[in-house]
Amino acid sequence: MVESEAHKKYEFKRMLEALRDKRGRGTELISLYIPHDKQIHEVSSQLREEFGQASNIKSRVTRQNVTGAIESLLSRLKLIPKAPENGVVIFCGAVDIGANKTDMQTFIIEPPEPIVSYKYHCDSSFLLTPLEDMLHEKKTYGLIVLDRREATIGLLRGKHIEPMAHLTSTVPGKQRKGGQSSHRFQQLRLIAINEFYSRIGEAASEVFLGVDQKDLVGVFIGGPSPTKEEFQNGEFLHHEIQKKVIDLFDVAYTDESGLYELFDKLGDALQDVEVVKEKKYMERFLKELVSDTGLASYGEEQVRKNLEMGSVDTLLLSDELRKIRLTIKCNNCGFEEKKTITKKAGEEEYQPGNCKQCGSGLVIQESVDIVDELSTLADQMGTNTVFISNDFEEGNQLFAAFGGIAAILRFKTGI
Repeated sequence: MVESEAHKKYEFKRMLEALRDKRGRGTELISLYIPHDKQIHEVSSQLREEFGQASNIKSRVTRQNVTGAIESLLSRLKLIPKAPENGVVIFCGAVDIGANKTDMQTFIIEPPEPIVSYKYHCDSSFLLTPLEDMLHEKKTYGLIVLDRREATIGLLRGKHIEPMAHLTSTVPGKQRKGGQSSHRFQQLRLIAINEFYSRIGEAASEVFLGVDQKDLVGVFIGGPSPTKEEFQNGEFLHHEIQKKVIDLFDVAYTDESGLYELFDKLGDALQDVEVVKEKKYMERFLKELVSDTGLASYGEEQVRKNLEMGSVDTLLLSDELRKIRLTIKCNNCGFEEKKTITKKAGEEEYQPGNCKQCGSGLVIQESVDIVDELSTLADQMGTNTVFISNDFEEGNQLFAAFGGIAAILRFKTGI
C-alpha cells in the first residue's frame, strides 16, 4: 500500500504516543538528535565522553543502564555512515516494563522534517518535543471580524482557530444627545470610529507580526458593510500585514463566534487547507446519511463489509482511532475468531482467555492496527481514504457518534 501523507502523519502520531508512555527508573533514557550536517564520527566521540562521565554515577543500576544505552548507541552509529536528509533520531534506554523489570529498547526514527540542532538528552523519559512540534501545522492565516461596536482578532493555525484579542469601542450610537448640533455629533462619531479602527489595526498588527512571516499566508477580514471595507481601505494595518489581506467576507457576529463564522465563509479561498477538505467530506457524509439515496455507512463491521464489496467511494477514519484487529485461534481444536479491541499506549497485552468449544487456552495469531487493515483493504478496492481530525465539530462527531469509522458509498448496498 502506498502511504498517503495523512497516513504517515497518523503513524508518526501513534509512534510518539507509544514513546511518550515509556519511562526509565532514573535518568537513564537517552534521546539523540542528529542533524543531516552533523558528522557521525563527532557524535561517536561525544558519546564516548558521555560514557566516561556516566562512570561517575553513584547508583550502580543507573550507571549500568546509562553506559549500556551509550554502548548500544555507539554500535548503532557504526551502521549509519551519514545522517539522512532530515537527520536521524535515536531513542535508547532501559525501559521499565513492570514486575520490577527493565528492558533495553532502541528506536531509530527518520523525522518528517529536518532536525535543526544536535541534542544529547538523558532523563527518565524520552525527549519528544522537537518531534511533537513537527505535527503542528505551520501554515497560518490571520482573522479579523469587526463592526463599529467590537472586534475580535484570531489566528487559524492548521486546524485550530486561536482567539488572540477582543476590543470594544466607545463609538456613540447614531442618535445624538440633546444640545449637540448634528454636524458636530457626526464629526465626533467619525473621530471615534477612526480611533477604534486604529486600535484594531494596532492590535491585529501586533498579533500577526508575532507570527513567523514565512508561515503567515494571508489575512481575512469579516464584518458587515461598510465597516470591513472602511477598515480595509483605511489601511489601518501595518504595511507588511496590509499586503497579505486576501479577501473580505460578510459575517453577522464580531465576537469569538464570528471567527468561526468567518472560517466557514472562506471556502474556496482555503482549498488547500486540510480542515476545509475534511469538513467537506464530513458534510457530504452527513448529508448522505439523511438523504433518500443513503450513500453512507458507518461502524466497523458495516464499513468493512462495504469495503469488501467494493461499494465504498471514500473511507473516513478518525485520526484518534486507536484499535487493533486480533485473529484469535485455538491450537487444540482449530477454533478461530476475529476481535477488535481498543488499545492505548502503555496498556497490558490483551489476554484472549479459553476456547469456547474445547476449553483450551486461546492464542493471538495476528494483531494488526485497524487503520492499517481498513486502509489496505480500501487501497485494494481503489477506495479513497481520508483521515479526519477531532479539531472541529463534525470531526469530533465522527469519533464520538460513529466510532471513528465511516464511508461514503458508490452505490447503495443495504448494509
